[in-house]
Amino acid sequence: MASPYIPSPKLGGIPQNSSCARCVLVVVHQETSSPGLVGELLHRAGYHLDVRCPAIGHDLPTSFDPYDAAIVFGGPMSANDDTALPFIRTELDWIATLLEAGKPYLGICLGAQLLARVLGAEVAPHPEGRMEIGYNTIAPTPAGQSDLGNLRHVFQWHREGFDLPRGATLLALGNQDFPNQAFRYGDMAVGLQFHPEITQTLIDRWTTAAPPDHLQRPEAQSRDAQFQAHTLYGAEVERWLDGFLSRWLEPEALVA
Repeated sequence: MASPYIPSPKLGGIPQNSSCARCVLVVVHQETSSPGLVGELLHRAGYHLDVRCPAIGHDLPTSFDPYDAAIVFGGPMSANDDTALPFIRTELDWIATLLEAGKPYLGICLGAQLLARVLGAEVAPHPEGRMEIGYNTIAPTPAGQSDLGNLRHVFQWHREGFDLPRGATLLALGNQDFPNQAFRYGDMAVGLQFHPEITQTLIDRWTTAAPPDHLQRPEAQSRDAQFQAHTLYGAEVERWLDGFLSRWLEPEALVA
């Protein structure tokens, strides 16, 4: 489980192009979802986004040749919902095929949890039902310095976390509630528990649409505190994300 329902008229109509030059395949989990800052930076770098939403019946491509990379974003469902939600089972199988094809993969929140499950790791809620909501700090590991640099403050909205998959490299540690915050698997796949796509507009939408009890939780940042933290740390995340995306889209740059 990742972000709450996100009304986003910006992506009210989702394109389903089968091929494009300099193209990144984007998988979202609601028709109204937005790739936020990630999408803005990729557009700025000259990439087209082919956005698919399997939750509303969009097919996922069987050939990855037209794509430079794939990004799977968050959503309010769980990576363990593959029995109740058939599209989650479809995505799990599709991610495995994508990894076999050797394409760069970036999973964000639910997308990272799906990747962890594909690699055999457990995805589960906090044993005491705690969540992470708002800006929190992470600590890049020595192995994560090349991917995360000096990134310290990131936006979170989730109630589930993942174990580190066997053979994966831990890139960042979080607090004691959700210690695993980022990992890399091989040279191509990266999973991020946090939300680098967050913008002020998305904070407004997420906090407006969230179930009321989410922001009343003692571990959650208030709406005002989230805006204040974004003012302080948003530029830091954008600088890091811009550089990370450039490196990630060149697979050799992910080699440790």
